[in-house]
Amino acid sequence: MLFDPHLSDSDSFSADPRAAQARDWACRVLGLGRAEFAPASADASFRRYFRLCAEGRSWIVMDAPPAHEDCRPFVHVAGLMRAAGVHVPDVLAQDLEAGFLLLSDLGTQTFLEVIGESNAKDLFGAAIDALVAWQGASRPGMLPEYDEALLRRELKLFPDWYLGRHLGVSLVAAEHEALESVFRRLVESALEQPRVYVHRDYMPRNLMLSQPNPGVLDFQDAVFGPIAYDPICLFKDAFLSWPAPLVAWGLRRYHERAGRAGLPVPEWERFRSDCDWIGLQRHLKVLGIFARLTHRDGKPKYVADTPRFVRYVMDVAPRYPKLAPLGTLFERHVLPRLDAA
Repeated sequence: MLFDPHLSDSDSFSADPRAAQARDWACRVLGLGRAEFAPASADASFRRYFRLCAEGRSWIVMDAPPAHEDCRPFVHVAGLMRAAGVHVPDVLAQDLEAGFLLLSDLGTQTFLEVIGESNAKDLFGAAIDALVAWQGASRPGMLPEYDEALLRRELKLFPDWYLGRHLGVSLVAAEHEALESVFRRLVESALEQPRVYVHRDYMPRNLMLSQPNPGVLDFQDAVFGPIAYDPICLFKDAFLSWPAPLVAWGLRRYHERAGRAGLPVPEWERFRSDCDWIGLQRHLKVLGIFARLTHRDGKPKYVADTPRFVRYVMDVAPRYPKLAPLGTLFERHVLPRLDAA
C-alpha cells in the first residue's frame, strides 16, 4: 500500500494502529514522504515484519509489541552474529520503548521457498559454513545459558500442551515416571555436550537467499548451549522432511567443517548420537509449542506439521534402550490418535 503523510490513516490502517505507528516512525527516521508499506512476514510470536519501499530501495520494519516482546536480544545477537561474519540484518534505527526496529532488507525468498533436490546440497553447504562461523565466535557469558531449567521448561510443553491439551491424554503414575526418566536423560545428555552459540531455530525458513548467502533471521532467542543443536535443527526441519541419506550427508559435512575450524566436536559416532538426543529434546518441545500455538494463540496452521515431529521421535527413541519408554508411550497414546488429532 502507498503511504502519503498528508493522507489520513483511516484509509488504510484504521484497524491496525500499531502498523500505522510503525510505518510513521520508519518514514520519519528515513525522511521519506511517499512509500509503499506492506506486510513482509509474521512468525509464531507476537513479532511482525513489514517491508517499506521508496526511491528504489527497501527496508524491513519490525513491530515487536513491548508488552509481549523485547527487541534488545535481537539487537544484541545481531551484533554478535555480524562480528562473527554471518550475514544478518543491519539495525539501522531502533525505538525500544515502542518496540520498533528498522532493518536492512535481506531479500524476499527464504531457503524454504526455493530449496529442492537440485540445489539442496549447495544451500545446505552455505548454511553449514555460516553456522560454523557463528559457533566459532562463541564466548561464555555473552548469551543466556541453555541450562537445566530452560531445557526442562521446554520439555514440559510436551505433556502439558501436546499430550494433555491437544490429544486429551492423561498419563498414569507409572507413565509419568517413565517420561520423567527420559527427560532426565535428555537433559543430562544436553548438558554434557560442548557448548557454543546456539541459534535455536536454524532451519530453511529462517535463512534468506541473499548475497552473501545465507542471510540469517529469527535469532533473538539464541543461547549458549549444546553444539549439536543447530546442526540437527537444520536437517530435521519443522516444515520439510529430508531423506535419511541427505541428513547423513549434511551432518557429516558439518562435522568435517567444524572439526577443521577447531570447534569442540566429539568423534563422529558420539556426535551423531548427540544429534539424535538433542534433536529428540527439540522434537518434543516443538510438539508442545505447535499445540500451544493452536489452542492458546489461535494459530492452528502449525499443528498440521506435528505428525512430522512424531515421525522424528519414532525414528530415534526405539533405537536407544534408555529412550525406549518414550517410544512405548508414543505407541500407546500418540500413534493411535494421529489421524483424529
